[in-house]
Amino acid sequence: MVPLSLPHRLVLVRHGETDWNREGRLQGGQDIPLNALGREQAAEAAGRLKALEPGFAGLDYICSPMGRARETMDILRRDLDLAAGAYRVDDRLRELTFGTWEGFTWREIRKAEREQAHLRERDKWGFVPPGGESYRMLAERVRPVLAGLERETVIVSHGGVARAILALVGAVAPQKAAMVEIWQGKLLVVEGDRADWL
Repeated sequence: MVPLSLPHRLVLVRHGETDWNREGRLQGGQDIPLNALGREQAAEAAGRLKALEPGFAGLDYICSPMGRARETMDILRRDLDLAAGAYRVDDRLRELTFGTWEGFTWREIRKAEREQAHLRERDKWGFVPPGGESYRMLAERVRPVLAGLERETVIVSHGGVARAILALVGAVAPQKAAMVEIWQGKLLVVEGDRADWL
């Protein structure tokens, strides 16, 4: 994979926690709302962004269309005193889909589909779950979004999307990117081929 070179800083925010996150269930394309902790995490992200970038009002803001990401963006903008809804929504930033595995925990999947789960463990980047998509496919979906960024941007999206972006900019090798922990309530700041948590 040829790394993308981003001319501007990119700030990634993973949506806040949902009950399925807490239970370890694969959400993928399911629209699970934030829980109380998730709303607090969205507010924490706003505070971190305010501390990072005094000119936050002039940044571009783009969001996944999924409800948990949009609620996170809405809380973030409310706490920054920015106009509600004055951000772009891009369908290409929706979460990695896990197909028929959505709603199950990894423990349940390993028990019910041992061979498929083993194949995924051997190649998390390239493995396609039944009816779902791989991280490789997700990265190709997200690549044009990054290529089209024209200024410093805040993206509110999902763990899978953040992992794909880390691989796309060359901050982490693809096979390792699929295993990176993506925190809720923090900012992942990408500059060039570096990514740092704030």
